[in-house]
Amino acid sequence: MVKYRCKFNPWWALAALLVAASAWAGGPAVPVTRNLQADGASSTQRGVPIMLVFSAPGCRYCRLLDKDFLKPMLISGDYTNKVLIRKVMIGNDATLVDFSGKQEPADKLARDYHVHVTPTVLFLDAKGHQLAPPMVGVSSPDYYGSYLDQSITAALKRLHAEQRSATTTSNTKQTAASS
Repeated sequence: MVKYRCKFNPWWALAALLVAASAWAGGPAVPVTRNLQADGASSTQRGVPIMLVFSAPGCRYCRLLDKDFLKPMLISGDYTNKVLIRKVMIGNDATLVDFSGKQEPADKLARDYHVHVTPTVLFLDAKGHQLAPPMVGVSSPDYYGSYLDQSITAALKRLHAEQRSATTTSNTKQTAASS
């Protein structure tokens, strides 16, 4: 019988632990949108509102929002059927495709939505219409998660109510046309 000898090297164990910890700590990146029209189509297909987070380089509250709220929301998977989370980076000459399909600067989109402070979180339908009041800044981190959940729930309810209303209107028109 051959005996194998395995020597435990604590440095390899430490290196493996550090790699695993850094991968977990970083988590998934919050998707930066480049095409709101495509995000709108995805929102419609999934039946969820878009949570659009305006962020800026060097904004410490934006980093706090990412680290303490958005990344955990993505990691948990609890929000997959509630909201489509996207980020818009402003203040860096980025461009994107807006909801109508036009290429425009991200800063113009921020101005169109009256975003003057980062982070600002908007809750939108597939066409870019607001479904709930915007969340401006991070006023109280202890309660922010609850406020975020309340806004997501309000946006989801309004979106579903508008979808039901559109379906009812469409069915009424079809009934009238066939009479």
